[in-house]
Amino acid sequence: MTEPASRPVRVRFAPSPTGRLHLGGARTALFNWAFARRHGGRFVLRVEDTDRARNTEESLTSILDSLRWLGLDWDEGPEVGGEHGPYFQSERQGRHREALERGLREGWLYRCFVPLDEVRAQREAARAAKGNWRFDPGSRELDPREAERRAAAGEPHVVRMRVPEGERLVIHDHVRGEVTFDSSEVEDWVVARADGVPTYNFACALDDADMAVTHVIRGEEHLVNTPKQMLVRRFLGLPEPEYAHVPLILGADGRKLSKRTGDTAVEDYRARGYPPEALFNFLALLGFSIDDKTTLFSPDELVRHFELGRIQKGGAVFDPVKLDWMAGEYLRATPTDELARRVLPWMQEAGLVPDEPSAADLERLERVAGAFRERLTLYGELPERARFLYEEVEPDAKAAQALAAPGVAELLQDLLAALEERSEWPPADLPGLVREVAAGRGAKPGAVMKPLRAALTGTLGGPELVEVLDLLGRERSLARLRRALATGARNG
Repeated sequence: MTEPASRPVRVRFAPSPTGRLHLGGARTALFNWAFARRHGGRFVLRVEDTDRARNTEESLTSILDSLRWLGLDWDEGPEVGGEHGPYFQSERQGRHREALERGLREGWLYRCFVPLDEVRAQREAARAAKGNWRFDPGSRELDPREAERRAAAGEPHVVRMRVPEGERLVIHDHVRGEVTFDSSEVEDWVVARADGVPTYNFACALDDADMAVTHVIRGEEHLVNTPKQMLVRRFLGLPEPEYAHVPLILGADGRKLSKRTGDTAVEDYRARGYPPEALFNFLALLGFSIDDKTTLFSPDELVRHFELGRIQKGGAVFDPVKLDWMAGEYLRATPTDELARRVLPWMQEAGLVPDEPSAADLERLERVAGAFRERLTLYGELPERARFLYEEVEPDAKAAQALAAPGVAELLQDLLAALEERSEWPPADLPGLVREVAAGRGAKPGAVMKPLRAALTGTLGGPELVEVLDLLGRERSLARLRRALATGARNG
């Protein structure tokens, strides 16, 4: 199967606003976006909002914000418009009703009055007999005029498709090759519920055709829906799109990714401070590869190389360790001024930077972000790492132990005296100064550096001590040494 050459590419992503954007949905959207951009086509966003009981504005806002955060822009859809609207499925029900009425007139749809519990019983009986349940003969063969009369009288019913028997339904899939279904495997499925609202497969097939979608790229769990959608198109004389059913995203246990194995929504990763470029790159690698060696790539590089034929058939395993590695790589590659802008919301939420920061606040934050860049994986890690630069902190257990070690008080007292004599801040040759103080007591430099870090930061980790002294400033640095001498070091 070849990539498109003649007709303009049009693809769609069609989420339901019943929850947040799942990683699987985000990966599907990303593949559609990349394919459209690769071929100069159109990426359409359609909202399938016919589940009135579960739809929420909050979910819709979350989905749109998550797509934008990942860098996925759409050419048609909500907030953008386009020539193939409306882009909310609930606003397209006039078209759906026309198709339903046509199907009933032409006989490839029929009204079914069998109660749901009886349908379930029939299915169970067919399953027990190791057969496929397909339809209830009583409803399927009911005279259309009688069915119309009963419906007009208000008798509850659904509308089903009259699936033809003995036919092969062949799907030419860009990922899976040729997939064949026998029509005997497809039941007379419900195309409209008792309230008259069309079901997913019926509305989806119509909307894809009306929006001139050329390629349907979606998760493999939708493969079983394809024969039903093909039949809708066939009965209505609508053109068939090309298909690409991409593999499931699996957890480490080999099962479909779920909340049991960790966060599953894009919003969760955004809230924890993952760089959007890292999650974009990571999702693109779940089932796709540019080649056998390239791991880190930009959206532009993905677009240049994206081909449906490169998508793998087998499930793609979600590796959180790899994602964290990517996050660190992208964070460290971010320019310092941009990094400061990105970590600002977390610093504000932690109360370390004012909601309306001054120019001095932002300048200092940029210096702090630069100092911690090599030690961060996520934006959300900075507040706790850098808290000692903004607030007085108590030494943790290891820092307190270092401050209480024998001889530390004398070493810190000598270092404090030497630092107080220096007019330059921070001292240009801090290592030399430390060596001098240590030698005066017959100790090694590490015996000074370790408690110095503990006194200044409350931990035994962090940026270079020269950066710490610079960020704290002269007075705060000396005050912390005096405080350490008055507490932990004195106890040693």
